[in-house]
Order: sequence, then structure tokens, then C-alpha cells
Amino acid sequence: MSHRRRRRRTERERRRAQSPTVVREATRVERLAYTRTQAADALGISRSTFNRRVLPYIETVEMPWGTRLIPIDELERLLAERRRPPRERRHPSRPRGRPADLAPDVVKRIRTERAAGKSLAQIARDLNSSGTPTAHGGAQWWPSSVRAVLRRRNGQTRPERGLDPRTRR
Repeated sequence: MSHRRRRRRTERERRRAQSPTVVREATRVERLAYTRTQAADALGISRSTFNRRVLPYIETVEMPWGTRLIPIDELERLLAERRRPPRERRHPSRPRGRPADLAPDVVKRIRTERAAGKSLAQIARDLNSSGTPTAHGGAQWWPSSVRAVLRRRNGQTRPERGLDPRTRR
């Protein structure tokens, strides 16, 4: 046996003798750390947002090759500290947006003209020429405004997109 091989063998035997191997059986395995991308995904935010807004507040483990790992207990600690109860809605029954105040006779006029076969653009031109104010007091009617009045009064908020209810095109 060569001198080099004998030396390697004795070094190996010495290393094994110095550190006795302890083997433990794990009853449950949990993830100990996340990468920054995994932590951002777990929080439901982008990695750049995680790097800017979360990373400065938690301790990380830097690996020798440069990867920064985020311990799960650190992430849970941060979430527990920053968690707030949900805000209560002040007016849960009040609808959002401006109220639409359109005279019933204008709605009736729009419906009868549409039933007579006029296009939305023709109805809008007629309303503009007669000086009828819009629901919010505006001076100009648009075909989309007329369509919104027809939809709102029929109880629909979002009918099929792009289809004319009469022609289905």
C-alpha cells in the first residue's frame, strides 16, 4: 500500500472517530426555511415587493453560496406582529357611486324609441337635440349612456357583452 493511500486512510479513520454519528428518527418533517421567492409566493406578493417591504424586518440565513433563506418562524412572527383586524364597512347597505336620478318620462321615451327600432346613436342624437339632461346633469348623451339606461331599468347590470338584445349580434 502506498504512503499516500495509508495517510488518507488514517485521516479518514481519525475523522470518523472524532465525530460519532447520531441518527435520530423524525416523527414529522416541517419546512424550516423558504427562499425569497417561496416566501413571497406564500404571502401572495411579488418577489420585489417582498425584498423591499418585508425582508428588512426579518432575520435571514445567508448560505455560503449567497442564497438568503427566510426561516418560517421569522415569517410567522412578522405576520403575527403586523396582523390587524379587518375594517368594518361604515355603510354596508349604501350602494357605491353617484346616484342616478333620471326622470321616469325620459326612461319611458328611451324605451319606446328603442322598441320602435331606433339605434342607440339615433336615440342619443334625439335626446341631445331636445336638450334633455343626462342622469347626472350632463349636456351630452352618448349611445353607451342610452344603453346603460336600458340595462339599468331592465334589472340587468351586465348583460352579454357585445350583443344587441334584439338582433343577438
